[in-house]
Amino acid sequence: MLEIELHQDADDELKAAAVFYELRLTGLGESFLARVSEGFDLIRNNPLAGQLLFDDFHRILTRQFPYSLVYRVEAERVYVIAIAHWSRRPGYWKGRR
Repeated sequence: MLEIELHQDADDELKAAAVFYELRLTGLGESFLARVSEGFDLIRNNPLAGQLLFDDFHRILTRQFPYSLVYRVEAERVYVIAIAHWSRRPGYWKGRR
């Protein structure tokens, strides 16, 4: 099973979104993290399950929340480039490597 590694900016996005939701309603941040974790599990079990965006970038949509996990599959890991909100700055992460 491949390890999942997050780009530093993706990790920051994950934390910021969890805090945002938790401030809106107690427990909602935890629900967000659980949905992202489900996405990570899906990617671990079937790395090519995500929609191919371009080149070698894929995405998995999260359940319940308007976020995508944008990633690429490498030899030893799955590298998550972004935890991207569906309607904010589409493609802003394309420069990340």
